[in-house]
Amino acid sequence: MDLSIIIVNFNTKDILRDCIKNIQSLSVHLDYEVVVVDNGSSDNSAEMVKQEFPSIKLIAGENVGLAKGYNVGLKNSAGNYVLFLGSDAFPKERTLDGMVSVLADDQSIGIATCKLILRNGEIDLDAHRGFPTPWTAISHFSGLGKLFPKSKIFNSYFLGDKDLTKPHEIDLCISHFMMVRRSVFEYTGLWDEDYFVYGEDVDFCFRVKKVGYKIMYLPMFEAIHYKGASVGTRKESTDITTASKETKVKMSSETTRAMKLFYEKHYKNVYPSFVTSIVLFGIEILGKIRNANRN
Repeated sequence: MDLSIIIVNFNTKDILRDCIKNIQSLSVHLDYEVVVVDNGSSDNSAEMVKQEFPSIKLIAGENVGLAKGYNVGLKNSAGNYVLFLGSDAFPKERTLDGMVSVLADDQSIGIATCKLILRNGEIDLDAHRGFPTPWTAISHFSGLGKLFPKSKIFNSYFLGDKDLTKPHEIDLCISHFMMVRRSVFEYTGLWDEDYFVYGEDVDFCFRVKKVGYKIMYLPMFEAIHYKGASVGTRKESTDITTASKETKVKMSSETTRAMKLFYEKHYKNVYPSFVTSIVLFGIEILGKIRNANRN
């Protein structure tokens, strides 16, 4: 089989339906499968898939988090290439075929993503990121990146010096549209299940680069992204999210927990202890600010 499309769903029944319909409407010239892992949804998402899309492989269980859900989907799929797709992401024509073709032609590419377009027409820059080193994080959260958006030094968070109209190598992309060569997992291992939601993609991309694969941004292929639909933490998702206030607060906390986890796993032994102390203190303050804004 050429391609496995893995969707981990949590309470996005209506958007998930649209996501599956969009995939099925595409003129895909590949042997592909769709695997839906439902993480304990309470909105009858699993029942909807079972009734309306009986040919799709459905795995329903408790809410085990995004990384573990991806691993469940991966173990129950067979494609040579695996597209991890958010239920809020809608690939356009040629995107799936085109990206598989690029990966097939260049064995050095381990991961590829496309141009993700938000509903307001802007590019989702979270699909075009640099690794969160201490300086990258400081320049981003201090606002320097916005002041100097094209700067390699001050906007390394979004790789501001890159030409977004041309294919190029990046550090990381989000897992709402991440196409992975299956053989990569033989070298990296599975998704790190210490991450519940957020950070799992940063961690995985870091490990993929570490074993020598490239991660490519391919803007000639596109997908629409209804960002934040399942967690409700983005202002652009307020009219479509089904997330409760409790979920929004939990997800906000998870963002900073993921930051701390990533730093401790990959950077703690790289930087001096005083830098680590400053970074972890900054993450703690950021978490308190975000939680205060959610309450």
